[in-house]
Parts: sequence; structure tokens; C-alpha cells
Amino acid sequence: MHPTGAAISSFLASQFENENGFREETSIMTKRTTPIAVAVAIALGGITGLSNAASAQEQNLIFGTGGTSGSYYPIGGALKGVFEESDQVGDVQVVSTGASVANIQNIQDGLNQIAIVMSDVAYDAVEGTGQFEGNPVDLKAIAGLYPNVVQIVATGDSGITSVADLEGKRIGVGKVGSGVEQSAQKVLEAAGLTYDDMARVTHTGYADSVTEMNNGTLDAAFFTSGVPNSSITGLMQSSEVTFVPVEGDIASKLLESYPFYVNYEIPANDDAAYSIESAVQTVAIRNMLVVPGSMDEALAGELAKRFSDYLQSGSVSVSALTQFDPATMDEGLVAPVHPGAQSFYDSGSGEGAASGSGDGAASQEAESGEAATQ
Repeated sequence: MHPTGAAISSFLASQFENENGFREETSIMTKRTTPIAVAVAIALGGITGLSNAASAQEQNLIFGTGGTSGSYYPIGGALKGVFEESDQVGDVQVVSTGASVANIQNIQDGLNQIAIVMSDVAYDAVEGTGQFEGNPVDLKAIAGLYPNVVQIVATGDSGITSVADLEGKRIGVGKVGSGVEQSAQKVLEAAGLTYDDMARVTHTGYADSVTEMNNGTLDAAFFTSGVPNSSITGLMQSSEVTFVPVEGDIASKLLESYPFYVNYEIPANDDAAYSIESAVQTVAIRNMLVVPGSMDEALAGELAKRFSDYLQSGSVSVSALTQFDPATMDEGLVAPVHPGAQSFYDSGSGEGAASGSGDGAASQEAESGEAATQ
């Protein structure tokens, strides 16, 4: 990276806000060079032309993820090295954010060049609805990822066994503006409920929701994430819980109203999930890897190729990325696939090209949006 580019990147990085809205200092990890190496090269002469050429070919990326306790952040960490192997990519800085909504806003503002988001939030952004009412975002997909499953968990003594039973109860709906809150609002709406029908609504993330449920100050909480969610698993070790289904008319209304929902079953007696006695019917929302529509086509295609190759490499380090079929990367997405990525899929170079088999299965821990959820 050219020294000037590093200085600019460092300045921009210092301006990012964390998921709580406070300024957050972050550091840039340089891919190839060190200040000493640059100084030596300058002393030897001839470095300027080479440095400028490298800068012209490489693009630094700021990768918006989610909270550090969710799945988005470790996925960003894993893909950092994958993308930096490309000659078209310089440094990839992975930043913890408020997840889906914040990531899309950052892409719109030019602060993120790549991010992970939930499909429901991406749909609103592309269509200019919901939190993006009248302000559509030029957002393009690089790939579809694993599904985030809407999981409503209630304390065993709350008496809650259905979504309707949430009325008059104390519930956690995820952080403000998170993908978790987005899905909570839609589920409640489909059931004919609003926040006003609750005894108390808290905008708590996964960890805080679990703490309040253990303390007896919260009756139920929404967790929109892969399965299993580590926070739920921890809660089950200390308290009796009930998984509340999202099924019947409520599920039908969601699927009819929103193209990003699919039916999903949390299996029974599955050690890879929660080992619950009875299966739970609910709905799920796919995660997506997205970029601004203005991204160079060659770079977008390169990111799609690198990601596809990584998924099929046998060395995937994050469990969530093993829980869906790479052949479905370009299928059923609510945002247009970036033309550069589409060229890669159309070429048949990877499993993500049109060979696919249906939607992928679930993933593990944390949220997406909280990662605001996630």
C-alpha cells in the first residue's frame, strides 16, 4: 500500500463509530509492507512508480460486520485473509458495527466497501421501505450466506407457548435498528401485536437478554441468528426455557408479505442444534454479502470467486460458513447480484454458478444482526 493511502485509511478508520454510537479507534493491518521496508525502498530509489502502480491495482476494503459476540465478526475475520490474497485487494479492515442497518447506511455513505447483512434489511434498503423509506440504496449482492432463524425463547415459568402469549409480557427485541428488531417487529405485526401491547420492551442484545431472563426481569426474547445460538445454549444450561413457534397464520402472513422469509424447522434430538425434545416450526431469513453498486466489476467478480473457492477449500474456519450449499450463493437473493459477481457465476467457474440445489441449512451461533443482529 502506498504510504499516503495508509495515512488516509488510518484517518478514516479513526472516524468509525461502534455499535453503541461512540467513536471507536481501530487499527489497519497492512498486507505487504512496513514503514521500515518502505523507507529502505525509497532510499534505494525507484519506489515511487512501483508504489503508484500497486495503488492503482489494489483497493483497500473496510468490511462491516456486527457485534463481536455474533457470527458476522468472525466471518469478517476469516474472509479478511481470503480477500487479501487477491492482487486486486490491498488491506481489508474488519470493523465491529451495529450490523445490518448500520452496515447498509455505511455502504451508502461510502464508509464500508463490503458488509454482511440480513435479507430483510437489504430488501428494505433496495426498495426504499421501512427504515429506508424514500431513501433507496444502490446495494448489490456478492453472495447469499447461511439463514438466520427467528428464534423466540421464553422462560419456562412465563406461560408463553405462542406468539399471541407475548401480549402483556416483558420481551427483548434486539438492539435498536438491528436485524433482530426488524424481524421481531414483523412477527408481532403478523400476529396483530405492537410494542404497546407488551408490559415492557427492552432493546437488549443477546447477552443482556439472557442475563435479564436469568434474573427474572424478562419473560421472552427474540434471537434471529443461526442455529444453535450460543447465548440460547448458555441460557438453557441455567434455566428452563420454551421455544415459541412461528407457524400457522403468522408464518403464512410473513411469507406472503415478505419475499425474504422461508419456513424453517429447528430439529428435535439434534446435538448440533439444541437437543430439544420436539421440533419447532419457525421462519428464517438469509444473510447476504453485499457491496455498493458502484464497485468495479472486476473487483466484485474477484470477491465472488475468492469466496466461492474458500467455501470449497476444506479449510473454512467459521462454522456458520459450512452450513449452506455454495451452489446456492447466487440464488433467491432479494438484492440484485453485482454484474461482476454475476459474470463469475455465469462462467460456471465455481459451485455457485447455476448448478444449485435449494436454500442452505442453518448455521451456528450468534446473530447476525446483533451482530446487532445481527
